[in-house]
Order: sequence, then structure tokens, then C-alpha cells
Amino acid sequence: MREVISSDKAPGAVGPYSQAIRSGDMVFCSGQIPLDPATGEMCAGSIEEATERCLENMKAVLDAAGCTLADAVQVMVYMTDLGLFTRMNEVYAKYFPGDPPARMAVGVAALPKGAPIEIALVAMRSA
Repeated sequence: MREVISSDKAPGAVGPYSQAIRSGDMVFCSGQIPLDPATGEMCAGSIEEATERCLENMKAVLDAAGCTLADAVQVMVYMTDLGLFTRMNEVYAKYFPGDPPARMAVGVAALPKGAPIEIALVAMRSA
């Protein structure tokens, strides 16, 4: 079974993809960049603010799927400047305080709309 998940509390897709897809108990969330869901504009500011916006957007998508960040099993972080990794990680740690999911962080040349960070994840709905 495949179900499209959508939330108006997170930015709409900027291309031909869904915010998330639920298949059984698994939820596959597309990447979130630091867009303000109300305006669709990139949040200006620090990497800390950008990371927080990405994770708040992700929380909204997960909520629409009946999940929370605590259900995340894998997170993928893409950054255009890995020199900011420590600062991003401080914010990230606040969102995953105990038993954090598996994670990878990758430096990339560019992200959609000039974003400094994009965060995607896979979650498993708990019973």
C-alpha cells in the first residue's frame, strides 16, 4: 500500500514529488529546505535558524503521517558548507535528545533555491 502524505503546515513541494509517502509502517519523507511554510520564501539567517526551520517543517509532515521525530530511523543531512556542521549539529541534537536515529551528513555543491541545508528522513510508525 502506498499513500501520499501532505501537510499545509510545511512548504509545498518545489517539484514533481510528494512531501512524504507512507508504505505500510514506513514513512519516507522528502527533503525539507528552510522555507517558511506561510510564505514559501527561504528563511534568512544563520545555519542554526535554517536547521530549525527544516526540522520544524519535517515535524509538520511527520504529524500528517501520524508520526513524530522520535519515530525517525534514518536522517540524511545535506549541507553546502560542512564548516558549519558543528553549529548545525547543536540544533539537531535538541530535536533528537535520546536514542537518535541513524544519520549521514553530506557536503554538496548546491541545493534547491540556494538553500544552505536540506534534511530528509525515514520514519517507522509505532503501534
